[in-house]
Amino acid sequence: MAQQKVIRVAVPVPLRQLFDYLPPPGPMPEPGSRCEVDFGNRRLIGIVWETGDAVHEGGRIRAARRLLDPAPLLDADLRKLCQRAATYYQHPIGEVLQTALPVLLRQDNDGEPPGELIWRLTAQGRFAEPEQLTRAPRQQQALIVLREHPDGLSRPMLTSLGLSSPPLRALEKKGWAELVTDAPAPDITANSAPRSPLAQPHLAPGPEQDAAIRAICASDHFVPFLLDGVTGSGKTEVYLQAMAHQLASGRQVLVLVPEIGLTPQTIRRFRDRFSVPVTVLHSGLSDRERLQAWHDARDGRAGIVLGTRSAIFTPLRKPGLIIVDEAHDNSFKQQDGFRYSARDLAVWRAQMLDIPVVLGTATPALETLHQAETGRYRHLRLTHRAGPAKPPNIYIEDCRGLPADAPLSPRSLEALEKTLQADRQALVFINRRGYAPMLMCSDCGWQSECDRCDAHMTWHRAAGELRCHHCDHRRPVPRRCPQCGSLHLRDMGAGTEKLEAVLASRFPDARLIRIDRDSTRRKGSLDASLKEIRRGGAALLVGTQMLAKGHHFEHLDLAVMLDADAGFLSADFRGPEHAAQLILQVAGRTGRSDHAGRLLIQTRHPDNPLLQLLSRGDYQRFAHQILEERKQIGLPPYGHLALIRAEALAANTAMTLLQDISQSLPLDSGLMLLGPAPAPMERRQGRYRTQLLLLAPTRGLLHRHLPGLLEAIGAHPLQRKCRWHLDVDPTDLL
Repeated sequence: MAQQKVIRVAVPVPLRQLFDYLPPPGPMPEPGSRCEVDFGNRRLIGIVWETGDAVHEGGRIRAARRLLDPAPLLDADLRKLCQRAATYYQHPIGEVLQTALPVLLRQDNDGEPPGELIWRLTAQGRFAEPEQLTRAPRQQQALIVLREHPDGLSRPMLTSLGLSSPPLRALEKKGWAELVTDAPAPDITANSAPRSPLAQPHLAPGPEQDAAIRAICASDHFVPFLLDGVTGSGKTEVYLQAMAHQLASGRQVLVLVPEIGLTPQTIRRFRDRFSVPVTVLHSGLSDRERLQAWHDARDGRAGIVLGTRSAIFTPLRKPGLIIVDEAHDNSFKQQDGFRYSARDLAVWRAQMLDIPVVLGTATPALETLHQAETGRYRHLRLTHRAGPAKPPNIYIEDCRGLPADAPLSPRSLEALEKTLQADRQALVFINRRGYAPMLMCSDCGWQSECDRCDAHMTWHRAAGELRCHHCDHRRPVPRRCPQCGSLHLRDMGAGTEKLEAVLASRFPDARLIRIDRDSTRRKGSLDASLKEIRRGGAALLVGTQMLAKGHHFEHLDLAVMLDADAGFLSADFRGPEHAAQLILQVAGRTGRSDHAGRLLIQTRHPDNPLLQLLSRGDYQRFAHQILEERKQIGLPPYGHLALIRAEALAANTAMTLLQDISQSLPLDSGLMLLGPAPAPMERRQGRYRTQLLLLAPTRGLLHRHLPGLLEAIGAHPLQRKCRWHLDVDPTDLL
């Protein structure tokens, strides 16, 4: 047996190991390059992770078929981040790398950068008259915008101008517009000479903003900042001026936002302020657009990279700053597959790159706040709203006597009416879509339950169906009770659809704008609705949490929040924290001009001491009270959690699996086991779910036990009958 040079390849399979292959003909592949390999009876695209020596045993080591990239596609920075993430979250490195790469690079596609895709008018379109499109206003607007930009516009630029794909495709069918590939833009990081990146001047910062800007700009190395500013305090202006400092030196800035819906308005602000290219990465882009954005960032053509959770894996040629906006938001935690936290990875990546990172929020996650108060993060406070705006007033509305079929109290209706009479806007907020959460028979008590989940099916009246929001099972609305045949079916509770109907009946002349996942399914519809809100004038807004974060509604004076009690009654220990963040975020949408803002919280538990604290707008005191409670019982951030959840078709299969493996864990080391027990929603998508929580006082202790635990699951005979996953630092226990 002789030693032989091999390449160790990360293959996209659910196995926690690298695989040895003989190198293909030609020069030895470099780590970070893609190669095609045989794996079982499949051909897969893997990443060369390292090279080394292996003992050759009579042809047992296969040769890689071919090398796809002459130079590494992933640089050392990203490989190090992916390796650390794979180790920390105990996830197969091959699947981690799949998350880090655009879809087209996971396949056998050229790794060289394509030209930028742009929309422009054809020769025929340049002579078309906008008056021909009076009956198609969106196409008319697209034609006018393209005429104003004869060199063409990229997709992100069109999005920032409020244009979506459908009207452009319609112009393409007429032969008036075309989607073409333009030459790549130059590398903006190549010129190291200082230059001004500004397209318009900065706003004058207040004293607290100025102190925060100076602190961030003075940091040339890794410093994690918590920018803790009340809603409307001007956190975005701090971001912009800190970004300008980096851009002027030819460095790039990576900005993470929690939702796709926040990207168009953020792009507009960046494009208005800066003259450097902005590229966007989120799931709303086509595969080719994502690949183009990835290359623009890697090759230095984009000065600002804006994206959602997965954008943390974007390569940067000359990184200078990472910003995580709305850093408390749970959307930064991936809830399936590779369960990583983009907020935590942002801090890790900034540390590896030795650059500052800013976590901005009005309601910090308690783990982040704890890091700041123990000195690990630098705490920057913005305690006052910018300009003449005052903090919103929060009132508790006692709804214990409110009938079940009346979603809005008389006081709330009166406040809405007065707001409309003043030609201002009001928001009715409920974090539940559909018409009603359930149907119920008044005679026998039958309820519209899902056949596959331990959950009620929501009545979507406009679609004429019942829907399960957990498995998406759908069925027609019954005319009679399926159990007793009675015609006395009634809806219970309210969703955004019902609120829209109630408000339309109560205020027939009011302009109503509803924003939820159902009303914004069509591409461009969300941006159109937000544009309508920004137009001003009297209006009633009805919406879910899509409206609660990051938006600046200058004309919004009042918010009424329904179903505020749910989070405080949650089985998840983080329920009160998330409820508080949502309440203050909703309150923060109001009063962002010279008009006073108000939030009415409808509750059936008005004496809740935590709610009383929030009514004074005192998130810091609320947070410290919750932190003290967690400290006493060792919950995060004073302890560290891992969740193992198993699900199976039979009720006892998953429970037996987790009971058996829990017995392999030593209980005398400080590790505490909670469970195994049925999940709070035991049956979901037709499977029974069981979970086991591991709680340890230190991260090191927790992580020492995870590899052995995974090995025990892999060796158990029942694991083939179960689906299971491990979630390190879980944020959702339901």
